[in-house]
Amino acid sequence: MDIETLQALLDPLLPGLLGIRLTEATPERVLATLKVRPELCTAGGILHGGSVMAFADTLGAVATVMNLPAGARTTTIESSTKFLASAAVGTTVMAECTAFHRGRTTMVWQTLIRNETGKLCAVVTQTQLVIAA
Repeated sequence: MDIETLQALLDPLLPGLLGIRLTEATPERVLATLKVRPELCTAGGILHGGSVMAFADTLGAVATVMNLPAGARTTTIESSTKFLASAAVGTTVMAECTAFHRGRTTMVWQTLIRNETGKLCAVVTQTQLVIAA
């Protein structure tokens, strides 16, 4: 599936509301950006943890979709987030999602989210279930 088709699928859903923009999507890696807007932040003007987790969850799902057999679906069955630094309102965060494991029944992905200075903000590891057609 090409990146334009994937983005069109995401735009009317939560990832579109968040403003997630895919910049690369291959079976090995998914890259994306997210503009840190006030409505995605905590009262302190920093990116909310839930926004971080939704960003990473979206990339893990997209990465899994890039690897699914025809007719199969996916859902997240586990996710772990380590918060390491903040991202301020008005900035853009970048994420890179790569595989730990791409199996027939599960896939495990790690997403690294960095702020504009390149500082690592979060590390998210998630497991996706592969649901056969």
